[in-house]
Formats: sequence, structure tokens, C-alpha cells
Amino acid sequence: MTYLTRLVFGAASLVLLLAAAALVGFGVKDALHGIGRPDHSGADAVLDVLGYVIVAIAVFDVAKYIFEDEVRRGSERRSASEARRSLTKFLSTIVIALFLEALVVVFKTAREDVALLVYPTALLIAAVLVLVGLGAFQRFSASVEEKVGDDDEAEERKDAVKRRARPAAKS
Repeated sequence: MTYLTRLVFGAASLVLLLAAAALVGFGVKDALHGIGRPDHSGADAVLDVLGYVIVAIAVFDVAKYIFEDEVRRGSERRSASEARRSLTKFLSTIVIALFLEALVVVFKTAREDVALLVYPTALLIAAVLVLVGLGAFQRFSASVEEKVGDDDEAEERKDAVKRRARPAAKS
């Protein structure tokens, strides 16, 4: 079952990686077509490419996260601090992508219809809320790690001893 799970997660991360590459390709293609049209400004084309690339980076990071945490590591136990760092890195990339996308949408909307700035503002507020949630998660998990950190380290030492004993037993 472990190999099947790794295969499914590996295939999913590959599909996400290909989708991210396709987003960049479509963004560049649309920009090249947009620059050549007289009714479409070059600045709009560049903003469109930025939007595609930002979403592609977020999708690529999700693919990387799935591959590293589910395919490479599998069901291997991790310490609480390692899980916190991994999740923080992942969410930080998503928050940055949200902020950049919101800024791109603000610029595009401000050029077209200022009355529609409510939607990019809501996106900015959502990004801020995710960032605040990430900060709260960091704070709470760090305080829990202080309380149970010794237990995690003792478990890791036991697991390391078991892993070293397995190859010796097979010989």
C-alpha cells in the first residue's frame, strides 16, 4: 500500500508540475499575442504574464511540497519542529503568491474600473488573514514544542537506532 500511495502522490505532483509549466507557457503566449494587438497595451500583457507566473509558482510549490513530504519521505516519522518548518515554508510561498496576485489585480483593476477595487482588497485581506493564522500557528506550535520537545528527540533517537539495526539484521 505504501508504494501505491507514493505512486499516486508522485503522479499528482508530476501533473501539478506540468500544469505549472503550462501556465507559464500560456502566459507568455498570451503576452506575445497581446503585445502585437493595437487595442491591448503592453502593460496589461505584462500584468497578465505576472498573474500566470505567480499562480504557476504557487502550483509548483504545492507539487514540490507533495513530492518531498509524501513521495520522498513516505510515512517516515518527523519531529514536530520539522513538520512546522515544512508547513511554514509551504504556507509562506502561498501567502507571497496571494499578495503578489492581489497586487497585480489591484493594478489591473485600477487601470480599468476603480469601483471594482473591492475584490482585490478582499484578496489582500484574505492574504493578511492567512499570514496572521500562520503566525498564530508558529507561536502555538513553538510553545508546544518547548513542552514536548524532549519526548520527540527521544523518539527520534529510538527510531534511528531501529533503522541502523535493520540493515545489520539482514546481513
